Amino acid sequence: MKRSNRRRRSGCPISIALEIFGDTWSLLIVRDLMFKGFRTFNEFLGAGEGIASNVLTDRLSKLESAGVIVKREHDADARRYEYRLTEKGIDLASVMVEIVLWSARHEQTDAPPQILRAMRTQREKFLSDVREGWQASQQ
Repeated sequence: MKRSNRRRRSGCPISIALEIFGDTWSLLIVRDLMFKGFRTFNEFLGAGEGIASNVLTDRLSKLESAGVIVKREHDADARRYEYRLTEKGIDLASVMVEIVLWSARHEQTDAPPQILRAMRTQREKFLSDVREGWQASQQ
């Protein structure tokens, strides 16, 4: 679903993406949902990046209003919520892989070598596995 009712700086695709992800935390939240399987506020908070709880609340809200994630009542505790990637969110998988590979090519990273190898040599299978994991989590 395309959203065009928001007022934008411009119609430039890079500008639009930066309006959604152009901060320190949003892509890290997407990373944690996509690759680490995190679902709850406390999991994001404890991810080791040092995000403040008020900033996390703000970024989750922004990602939700952009249609990248959805917030649902937690199955085990109705007082809590869990977050999931939407179709729009999982479509970022190829972008995330490219960012990982670019960073690993140009900087020292903590990315596991076997994951980098899979991303490089079996890109389509890696992306397919990410999407299948996402589909399984939707149930």
